[in-house]
Amino acid sequence: MQQDFTLGIEEEYLLVDRDTLDLAEAPAALMTACQSDLQEQVSPEFLQCQIEVGTRVCTTIEDAREDLKRLRSCVSRHAARHNLSPIAVSCHPFADWKDQTHTHKTRYNALQQALGGVARRMLICGMHVHVGIEDKSLRTDLIPQLSYFLPHLLALSTSSPFWQGDDTGLASYRLTVFDNLPRTGLPPHFQSWAEYERTTGTLIELGLIEDTSKIWWDLRPSHKFPTLETRIMDVSPRMEHALSLAAMTQAITRMLCRLRERNQRWRTYDRFMIAENRWRAQRYGTSEGLIDFGDRSIKPMATLTDELIGMLAEDTEALGITGEMATLRTIVKDGTSAARQRRVHAEAAAQDKNPGQAVVRHLIEEFHADL
Repeated sequence: MQQDFTLGIEEEYLLVDRDTLDLAEAPAALMTACQSDLQEQVSPEFLQCQIEVGTRVCTTIEDAREDLKRLRSCVSRHAARHNLSPIAVSCHPFADWKDQTHTHKTRYNALQQALGGVARRMLICGMHVHVGIEDKSLRTDLIPQLSYFLPHLLALSTSSPFWQGDDTGLASYRLTVFDNLPRTGLPPHFQSWAEYERTTGTLIELGLIEDTSKIWWDLRPSHKFPTLETRIMDVSPRMEHALSLAAMTQAITRMLCRLRERNQRWRTYDRFMIAENRWRAQRYGTSEGLIDFGDRSIKPMATLTDELIGMLAEDTEALGITGEMATLRTIVKDGTSAARQRRVHAEAAAQDKNPGQAVVRHLIEEFHADL
């Protein structure tokens, strides 16, 4: 294979008060301490209760594990000095977005101005996975093929069933909030890199966006790096689950490149059909399965995961991610974070305890479980 398939993981965390378990703004001293240790690998996010980290360019999943563990541990250590804790979850179970304030930074002030009330509701966190693809034309060729698997990644990552204290009935309410922004959702199909540049360049030339970092599709060519950036996933409370999803993204990308080298390709399906699977993943997570377009049936996620692991066996071995791929079966068997949060919520309610606070305590424990 001519590609190295390097890996990069970005995660967004929420900060909570260890006593009240409600959201808390990041003190300036916390950000200063984190940036002193991690430099450009940590930054504030749109809301003052958020913090973002990003790994270095990693050549193996073990490199990614070591770096992500260092990032999570550092944020946790400095947060504890302020009686705070990070949680890696896409929606806080009971916080109200109206009580939050956005970070006063030129980029975020401009975002608030451009998006109005839509931006204020952005009390959500996600995980972005970059896979290195040097060739620009290859990036555009892979987008419609890789889009087929975006609902699978979402289903396995779901971590946002609650919003403002209510069970939304969805496994990923985060996506409902995010889809209110412009330039989101499944990516368009481009016939060439030139067409991609011409299309996005129109918005840049008109001054509507300054660059393609303001295009927030579920999958996009990165503005900063020579990568394909998968953005559809909820952030995972457990670090090992995050690594398994990153490994899955890496393996799928390699598989598609492998087919290309053999003059084959994954079939491109209409965005309408993929959007239906996207909705099923958003609504049910792993509990109700996804459509298999090949045999026109709805298959359980356990079956789809087994088929996917088998199909990616050659790539899994080449990338050294056998253990991480096996963890996907555990996610399906035990349920995603959305299912685990609901179990904790129900148990606390049955014991006349505060269910929302019980969920946050659970999320704090999960964040630190793999560190």
